[in-house]
Amino acid sequence: MNILVWHVHGSWLTTFVRGPHTYLLPVTEDRGPDGLGRAVTWDWPPTVLERTPGQLRDAGIDLMVLQRPHEIDLARRWTGRRPGVDVPAVYVEHNSPDASPGRQLHPLAGQTDIPVVHVTHFNRLMWDSGRAPAEVVEHGIVDPGHRWTGTERRAAVVVNEPVRRGRTTGTDLLPRFARSAPLDVFGMRTEGLAEHLGLPAGRCRARDLPQHELHREMARCRLYLHPVRWTSLGLSLLEAMFLGMPVVALDTTEVREAVPAGAGVVSNRLDVLEDAVRTFLAEPDHARLTGQAARVAALARYGERRFLEDWERLIKEVTR
Repeated sequence: MNILVWHVHGSWLTTFVRGPHTYLLPVTEDRGPDGLGRAVTWDWPPTVLERTPGQLRDAGIDLMVLQRPHEIDLARRWTGRRPGVDVPAVYVEHNSPDASPGRQLHPLAGQTDIPVVHVTHFNRLMWDSGRAPAEVVEHGIVDPGHRWTGTERRAAVVVNEPVRRGRTTGTDLLPRFARSAPLDVFGMRTEGLAEHLGLPAGRCRARDLPQHELHREMARCRLYLHPVRWTSLGLSLLEAMFLGMPVVALDTTEVREAVPAGAGVVSNRLDVLEDAVRTFLAEPDHARLTGQAARVAALARYGERRFLEDWERLIKEVTR
């Protein structure tokens, strides 16, 4: 089966393209957001093929996997076929609604041809999907292996654009947590974060690393800190658990589902979370055992095999 899918979220797509199909990725001359093509920093199989808009018009396409509203129009213009009408299509919703769940209709809410596939049950609950069929396929992770060493008495945080995103990703909470542990903040456009927060550089190190280095450096930190108030369930949290890292996280969105008892500390009380950070720093054996429990939980719920099997079931339903 030939599946048209855009390179939007590299981590999610890395697992998705390990299925048994051929994946056609649009590529443009400038390799802009609508034509990134194959990833540079992820390891993708040879079944992931780049196709220009001109080539897509003549390509055999059995399923379109859309992830942004304007891709509906792109697909129609570049392939000459209407998603959900001429070719089966699904729309993967990676995000929680930006506005109040009582006031925000999903962009595809007014149609019935294209199912909306949410990546968490929380997202399905919060979005008003209207008439659109709604499904859930939870995240799946390609196992990076148990790599935690915890040799650095620091807390790892992963967030892209923390200055711009501010309270949404808990950036304003970082100075408070930095009193309990020095932070390594991984992600794109993290430069200048310490200065923005008024922290010494050594107390808040910004680290924008390529993917092949990220897991190794995260796993050197004693624990993973997840101060996110309102986004979808971050893949970085699940990746930290796969690495065998103990988790300290706000009890928001679907975190409670992902981090069971014994795999970390989940709370909306900042004093509880700060105490957990200090405890993991002081007790490496406790951190190690908690991280092992986190890894077992993540493998059981968010493994690659379960993710691909869920997608295969959905693909068969949509294309039959």
